[in-house]
Amino acid sequence: MRVLHVLKTFFPDTYGGIEQVVHTLASHTQPLGVENRVLVLTPGEPRREIEPAGYEVIRYKRDLYVASTGFSLSLLTNFKKEAEWADVMHMHFPWPYADLCYLLNGINKPSLISYHSDVVNQVQLNKLYAPLRDRYLAKMSRIYAASPGIMQSSPVLQKFKDKTRLITYGIEHFAQIPSDDVAVHAWQEKFGPRFFLFLGALRYYKGLHVLIDALKGRDYPTVIVGRGDQEQALKQQATELGLKNLHFVAEVSNEEKRTLMRAAYGFVFPSHMPSEAFGIVLAEASQQGLPMISCEIGTGTSYVNLDGETGLVVPPSDSVAFGQALDAFWNEHEQVEVWGRGALQRYDENFKAETMARRYMGAYGEVLGGDSP
Repeated sequence: MRVLHVLKTFFPDTYGGIEQVVHTLASHTQPLGVENRVLVLTPGEPRREIEPAGYEVIRYKRDLYVASTGFSLSLLTNFKKEAEWADVMHMHFPWPYADLCYLLNGINKPSLISYHSDVVNQVQLNKLYAPLRDRYLAKMSRIYAASPGIMQSSPVLQKFKDKTRLITYGIEHFAQIPSDDVAVHAWQEKFGPRFFLFLGALRYYKGLHVLIDALKGRDYPTVIVGRGDQEQALKQQATELGLKNLHFVAEVSNEEKRTLMRAAYGFVFPSHMPSEAFGIVLAEASQQGLPMISCEIGTGTSYVNLDGETGLVVPPSDSVAFGQALDAFWNEHEQVEVWGRGALQRYDENFKAETMARRYMGAYGEVLGGDSP
């Protein structure tokens, strides 16, 4: 079976959640008999290359980038040729230019789409885009969302309830690191035996200003790992509030990330806008048995972190509620351990890459008209 994934950008040009999902899916369906190609734009020179995981990446040169959307004349003119190779077209939303390429080239292939998020910004442009989007989604045999939250909250998916299904994200499996690991102890010696951890890009929708405000008067040891355009503003806010136990770390390796998660006491994820469609890092925290505090924003975050089972879920943009959740974690150590075990169990049952791959194999079989395993 040949599957062509179409998304707007890919490693190493960008490192985001959708890129990670596509890489994981391609690398884990390949052993199951799928030949994958990934079709993307690049700001660099066009090229084709085989990834070590065994799938091919085809990069067309991006000619224009407007309103977070890449455009490419060469992709438009060659899109039909690339599609001819595939048995199944696996489209990845959102990328409005892909809608245009698909429709203008009259693609008539078994097609499904992974609906990763709504278009949250560009409100006025989104109104103009809506007719194109709806015509495009109507052409898909199936639409797959990663959480019940986005299926229920997305006004777009409400129009296509009859063909929207759930396949949640899976991540590469790494066993839970032993608590007495040397690297785990090193982090705890550096930041304290109990500390809260955030890991991700420092962007506007991550709600880190809410977390910092919640630490006022508490100053629990907290580590923020990541880079982004909000970094200086967040550091300035922490200084103005007189926080002494808030630590900023620019970046860590993947191995360091896992040991850091294992060392932490709780994972804090204050994203307060639906731009945060899932939060794969929450699944990574669950993999290490790390309980979480997150916000209810109507997307996948509250599907990964179940309130009262794997941690706590609070209202968004509410520093008082977030602070109270921090207090509950700090003062209820035995309960935190229960939530940590719940997080690990939830990961085992729902968020493994192999589980996602098997479910999409069933989806491919269904759109091809075969039996769905």
